Amino acid sequence: MVDRTRLIVPEIAETYGVSTDTVSKTWAQHPAWPANIDRRGRYKEYAAQDIAAFVRDHVQRETVTLDPTRLYTATQLEDAGIGIKAATIRADRTRGRWPAPDDTAHGVNRWKGATVTKALAGRRGYRRNSQPATAPKQPRNDG
Repeated sequence: MVDRTRLIVPEIAETYGVSTDTVSKTWAQHPAWPANIDRRGRYKEYAAQDIAAFVRDHVQRETVTLDPTRLYTATQLEDAGIGIKAATIRADRTRGRWPAPDDTAHGVNRWKGATVTKALAGRRGYRRNSQPATAPKQPRNDG
């Protein structure tokens, strides 16, 4: 395989194991997305090292080491810095997007570190922009 220094959207998608729509409609819309350096056919070309830096800084989830046998509450997981708020864990649990607790003694949901690590491995890593959203458009008054 040839190691390219310039990549187009389909190559970026293949390299990082995501769809071309994820690259073009999600990642490329982020304010930190690198500027293109050239064109190849109908696609913009990007420096491979710029794309790698973007993915490292804005897509990949930070790895947090959890004790695989210890039980953690949702609040303890948030405090451990896994990148997910306790409220999100609870909401995702309700919607079936977070695993069942390993222990529910005394009415407290707790998960083993190994369970959490496995759940995090399956979650998308894209972090949304922390800048405030623009004001909503006002409805037109056509009279």
